[in-house]
Amino acid sequence: MEKSNQVTRRRFVRDTILSSAALPFISGLSAGGTPFFKAANQLQIHIFSKHLQFLDLQNMAEAAAEIGFNGVDLTVRPKGHVLPEQVEEVLPRAVEHIKNNGLKADMMTTSINDPDDGTARKVLSAAASQGIKTYRMGYWRYKKGEDIPAALARFGKKMQKLAKFNKKLGINGAYQNHSGTFVGASLWEVWQLLENTDEEGAGAQYDIRHATLEGGYYWKTSLALLQKRISSLVLKDFKWHKVNGKWKAVNTPIGEGMVDFESFFRLVKQYQINVPVSLHYEYLGGMTDRNEIFQTMKKDLEKVRRLWNNT
Repeated sequence: MEKSNQVTRRRFVRDTILSSAALPFISGLSAGGTPFFKAANQLQIHIFSKHLQFLDLQNMAEAAAEIGFNGVDLTVRPKGHVLPEQVEEVLPRAVEHIKNNGLKADMMTTSINDPDDGTARKVLSAAASQGIKTYRMGYWRYKKGEDIPAALARFGKKMQKLAKFNKKLGINGAYQNHSGTFVGASLWEVWQLLENTDEEGAGAQYDIRHATLEGGYYWKTSLALLQKRISSLVLKDFKWHKVNGKWKAVNTPIGEGMVDFESFFRLVKQYQINVPVSLHYEYLGGMTDRNEIFQTMKKDLEKVRRLWNNT
């Protein structure tokens, strides 16, 4: 009975996704969701599970598979799919659901940035035991008025300690570059954080959207700077737009913003950066119709694959 119910749920999700005749991208997939390009050139694209937070673990994994993703970037953090305090009980179930749907369960997103935090260590130990290989760390922030070089040195020591713990577990902690006032908005800050760490224990999650927003054309230099330390990539797009008389960075579907994905993918191939990729959908905003959400996700996913193939 349980197997029959699972087939019924998956058929419902599949039929929901495929119900629109307006999607010309579906023909690029086989019935099992296999990407249309050769596996040797395939990006391992994971859905950031934050954008499927309205689904429970089983339905989230089924939807991700039917949309056509290769894996799930699982949220293991407060308000995530897996709560840190429940990680030992819930994470194995989450990984099982993901793998049972033919997906990779090799990356997660956390709020971890303190190497001495007991819950953080429990999360990392549980993740490593489930075969998760890389995770996005939590962010650090500067205190008002503090000396920036001194703060970076302090955060660098935390990174070194966390990297040592990660290495023992066989997992990599990746610090994401995030625009704004976060530590790491500048890729040079990320480079300095990683400078004295073991590459097996710590790396960078390179976010091309934030790199473009903060650096304009400079993102090419920052990618060259960090290429050997990148352990995961984030894909999303944006454009500057005037809102109520003020310029704001507005999130857009892939290919409709300012990110130069063709140049980016060309360099990723040139540098042979073969790491898990997390696809984000920050522009979904208040979209609530599941059919529309699934179709939108598939559209961006296939756009990424076509851009990758054409570079």
